Amino acid sequence: MNLVPGQYRNVSIADVPVPLDEAALSAHLLGRPVYRRTRYLIVRNAGACAVVEVSKESDVPLFSPVTAMTMIAQADETAFVDAPGTDTAVPTQLARAAADHAPHARCVVVHGRYGHVSFIADPAPIPVRVVEVVPPWPPKLADQLGRVLDLAEDLPPVELVTELVDLTTLAGTRPAQHYLFPCRAGRGSETFASVSYLDEIPERAPWTLVGCARSRSIHDWFYGGDVPTVDMCPRNLAGQAHAPGAAGGVGPAPVITKCCLLEDRVSSDHGLVVVPWGASLAQIGEGLRLALAAPRPAPTNVPAR
Repeated sequence: MNLVPGQYRNVSIADVPVPLDEAALSAHLLGRPVYRRTRYLIVRNAGACAVVEVSKESDVPLFSPVTAMTMIAQADETAFVDAPGTDTAVPTQLARAAADHAPHARCVVVHGRYGHVSFIADPAPIPVRVVEVVPPWPPKLADQLGRVLDLAEDLPPVELVTELVDLTTLAGTRPAQHYLFPCRAGRGSETFASVSYLDEIPERAPWTLVGCARSRSIHDWFYGGDVPTVDMCPRNLAGQAHAPGAAGGVGPAPVITKCCLLEDRVSSDHGLVVVPWGASLAQIGEGLRLALAAPRPAPTNVPAR
């Protein structure tokens, strides 16, 4: 699954005067010279295309004769799409173009940005769950993950499955007349009678804190005493859902979330990856790699090659 050329320079396009079946293509290609970097050929005839892999006599000279050919995708299972916004060097972008333009094709050849052409065979993006609280909008962690994936030439195709926890709804699970949120960025809707913000150090009131362990520590520092609390920590929310036997189940997908108690590192524990609340894009990339490295069940119903 998710067969994507390592570099689009490994892909060449050839119009051929023979039918696009394995026997005819093999007879036509064997012994013909191809460029030293070519590993895959997109062969075209009469508006149809197929994809083959070739072996060469040598990778040293500029051109070398083909010594063997393997069929990657036949013409009846291959689609050719124009997607000028797609960077064909990025597997996630290739998979997205395939899903958007040819969801039923086993192999999708994409003519994308810069005029480059590449393909993805048997696209099956790896799902990664993102547990995030909102506001703010856009959800920062999900947005950062998307930005990293849009440039990730060295990662397999990924599909982000975003699970957003609305802070207004969460606060409503513990009804109160007055709520204290960590900051204004975390409160976008004035649906409650009275709201204060911890980072403004307001005068003490009989409020309910909507926050996390760090918020509780800050509250204790300035005010002391007990305070009713609604836990909004994404790490805890994700951990509850990720636990074995949790209601609804979470399936095999790894989970990425964030926690402000992590200040300078990324943690990973049995498929639950946690990045710092203010994670850099480099830390986001590290988190993705850890999530993708987590053990996953073997895929089922893989299309035959």
